[in-house]
Amino acid sequence: MTEEKGPRGEPDGRPLAARIAVVPKPGPDLALAESDLADALAGEDGKALAEALSIGSARDLVLAAASDSPYLRELAFRHPARLAAVLTTPPERLIADLAAGLRGEIAESEGAVMQRVRRAKQQAALAIALADLGGIWTVAEVTHALTVIADACVSAGIRTLLAEAHAQGKLALPDPTDPEKGSGWIILAMGKHGAFELNYSSDIDLIVLFERDLVPAPADADLSTFFVRLTRRLVKILQERTADGYAFRTDLRLRPDPGATAIAMSVLAALQYYESMGQNWERAAMIKARPCAGDIAAGEGFLKELRPFIWRKYLDYAAIRDVHSIKRQIHAHKGHGKVAIAGHNVKLGRGGIREIEFFVQTQQLIAGGREPALRGRATIAMLDELVRLGWLDARVRDDLVEAYAFLRKVEHRIQMVADEQTHTLPDTPAGLDRIGRMMGFNDGQAFGTALERTLLTVSQHYADLFEEDGSLAGSVGNLVFTGDDDDPETLATLTALGYARPSEVTRAVRAWHFGRYPATRSTKAREILTEITPKLLSALAETEAADTAFIAFDAFLARLPAGVQLFSLLSQNPALLDLLATIMGTAPRLADIVARRPHVMDAVLEPAFFGTLPTEEEIAGRLGRYLGESRAYEEALDRARIFGQEQMFLIGVRVLSGTISARQAGEAYARLADVLLSALLAATLGELERAHGKVAGGRVALVAMGKLGGREMTAASDLDLILLYEHDEEAGPSDGPRPLAPTQYYARLTQRFVTAVSAPTAEGKLYEVDFRLRPSGNAGPLATRLSAFARYQREEAWTWEHMALTRARVVADTGGIGAEAAAVVAETLTRRRDDAAIRRDVADMRARIEAEKGSDDPWDMKVVPGGLIDVEFVAQYLQLVHAADHPKIVSTNTEAVLVLAEKAGVLTEADGDVLIPAIRLYNDVTQVLRLAITGRFKPAEAPRGVLALVNQAGAVPTVEMLEAQLRETETAVRACFERIVGKVERAPG
Repeated sequence: MTEEKGPRGEPDGRPLAARIAVVPKPGPDLALAESDLADALAGEDGKALAEALSIGSARDLVLAAASDSPYLRELAFRHPARLAAVLTTPPERLIADLAAGLRGEIAESEGAVMQRVRRAKQQAALAIALADLGGIWTVAEVTHALTVIADACVSAGIRTLLAEAHAQGKLALPDPTDPEKGSGWIILAMGKHGAFELNYSSDIDLIVLFERDLVPAPADADLSTFFVRLTRRLVKILQERTADGYAFRTDLRLRPDPGATAIAMSVLAALQYYESMGQNWERAAMIKARPCAGDIAAGEGFLKELRPFIWRKYLDYAAIRDVHSIKRQIHAHKGHGKVAIAGHNVKLGRGGIREIEFFVQTQQLIAGGREPALRGRATIAMLDELVRLGWLDARVRDDLVEAYAFLRKVEHRIQMVADEQTHTLPDTPAGLDRIGRMMGFNDGQAFGTALERTLLTVSQHYADLFEEDGSLAGSVGNLVFTGDDDDPETLATLTALGYARPSEVTRAVRAWHFGRYPATRSTKAREILTEITPKLLSALAETEAADTAFIAFDAFLARLPAGVQLFSLLSQNPALLDLLATIMGTAPRLADIVARRPHVMDAVLEPAFFGTLPTEEEIAGRLGRYLGESRAYEEALDRARIFGQEQMFLIGVRVLSGTISARQAGEAYARLADVLLSALLAATLGELERAHGKVAGGRVALVAMGKLGGREMTAASDLDLILLYEHDEEAGPSDGPRPLAPTQYYARLTQRFVTAVSAPTAEGKLYEVDFRLRPSGNAGPLATRLSAFARYQREEAWTWEHMALTRARVVADTGGIGAEAAAVVAETLTRRRDDAAIRRDVADMRARIEAEKGSDDPWDMKVVPGGLIDVEFVAQYLQLVHAADHPKIVSTNTEAVLVLAEKAGVLTEADGDVLIPAIRLYNDVTQVLRLAITGRFKPAEAPRGVLALVNQAGAVPTVEMLEAQLRETETAVRACFERIVGKVERAPG
């Protein structure tokens, strides 16, 4: 075993009782301690104890310790012979004998070794506490002794388990009398344990490995399962509570990716992890790693293999950045502000032990690659080396050495009180008085003054060391995601930011750091992500839907194929990071696109992005070039989906960022759909022609209805379409290898076109498509001949079909048929009609919709009485009744119709003053809602970030005011509808 020598040279051979240098003031439980001592003296071993207590100041020290620590009182007086032995033996020899005894005889059973390590730990704990409180040992000697006992306890458990496995034939150990040697089972002590710096009630952090090539087991043995079981038993031996208490609480979470790996793993797997995904904090942790039990030679071999991971040979930018990405996770407070003593954490808090350790480790990581002398484990020894090598001023070293000793003493006394693994000072005056007495102060106030001075000294040196580096946490507080524990201050910081489930956030961030996502598997990606994480968490919280936004970002990250490029962009462009956070927090549709197409963010960085919207020609040119690279029809469909989703995303971003209005967004969505539909119709027609040839004189027109026809689309709009065709009167079947009759040909074209647009592929889908507005609806053929369409509109169409036709617009055609189709539509709409009959039909249609889909929710703006349908029906009614005399009022866009109708005098100014602002309000709010939510909008359940967007769309400060405005508008619109069209009578059934 690698056991470093104690801090001093030759030990003092006198017994502990004869070497007491200081005696703390007794505490308030002195009478109880004296009573317990009297009982101990009256017992069977009382005489030996009395003789021991008569040496020097032994009695006073024991009573002082027992009067302030229930734990030490129990240890001292429960077994008087044990206390007598502690007082009459040199503490160095006592610890050495206990360790040798644990490593000597191999216990015959698991139960026997559990008893042995617990009793040894108790005797050692009593001796170490008295040597510490009595000023016999320095802090370094105390921590060294604690570590020696921990090593021996681990070794005792290992030896017992290995010997049992050998006896059962599961192993063939080279030397059964020395089971650990050549076993291939490696136990690495980490942290303070590895550095021989254990605190009084410390957990021990272990990493458990096995070297397959060394384990003396049968070739077909399942070593992973075998060593996992042994490791579980080892943990039980060390930490399970029995009648004798426990030995050491054991933590195995410093192993590679503890959330995803077994508690014992092979050396090969560990090396592969560190070489490919090892994190910055793991480099720092491995500085102190030391084989403490098991196959020491194999453990040393593993650490030798790991040196290149820990120690970088050259002091280059990457190495410095690597270190900075660790140290910036810890919020360095600058200046000399007040430090609260009560309740202060002397390990993790400001000016605490961790800051001293981190001060040393960061310098080791930076320079240790070139300076082997800086690769030591001991904190104080490394401070000396930093001074010797010129990295640190001697005055700073002296301050930190003094502070380290003081704080470690405080830490030990906090833990001695009740044998608890805590580093937090009491928050009561009586509690602080207790620790002050144990430190040798007269009262808690004097102790607090000295402690505050120490903490501020450390804090200032720590801040000075990192003064060139802005804290990643900025002003938000601690954000530490190293290891596998939740840092309490980090949880508090996340809660203050607005996260309702901070533990889930820390768990996810640790998964990023462990490289569990493809985007975080490279070291560089993790470094950059570490740097931007605090800003990212703050930005996501500012969306006021912190948890929702974080979950969306985590899902995005999980699907991101690579991270360096995007993380770099976010690091260099804070505005882009804020925008991404807004998307994640308020626009799930856009967030889903980003998750599937992360590179869409690239376009947002183009200087011209937030300027003018691209024209239809520009979009068509880009799409044409993109589809032109397709090698097959199916690839073209995939490419069309990718292009469409990306362009929809960019329109949505413009809406979210407020750079375009809802009206502009509706036109932009429609413009994109026009281009995509035209391209896909051409591609589908070409594919059909390759299989079936052409129909003589064949021409097609794609007619958009509804929102697309009116250029009022939202992010969630379906497409209402009709496909019209025409051909020569004498045309027979198509002229291809597999001829089809014209009706069959164009029906097949329509079916394929619907599939091309709406069928989900590996790249998702573009739009939902609805062809039910074609003549005769679902009962009619999918594709309609233009002549039949014209005849139907002239002779058979219902009023509601002519209403729908007011929004008909040709979006793609071949052979000039589009103009012919538009002429049919125009002729139909400008036909003279019976006003009363149209009024009756429109009111009846509205009543039917209200009966089937009605709502009294003011946010259900489409179907609620006085909602969007009322406005659209008014515009459609006005066209059907007045277009014969005023053809200029015909338009596919509802708002345009109302404006033109008012100008033509067929809509009163008073009604126009209600309906035109209403359609604008409905469209503005609907546009944002379709981006931000799926399903019904419920203000009480919506994140505040979404509410802010909705309020912005409605141009009001609060959602309550907007709801009131909607109710008022809907009431006024319904009054207009009934005044212009007629009263809506609820249809039966």
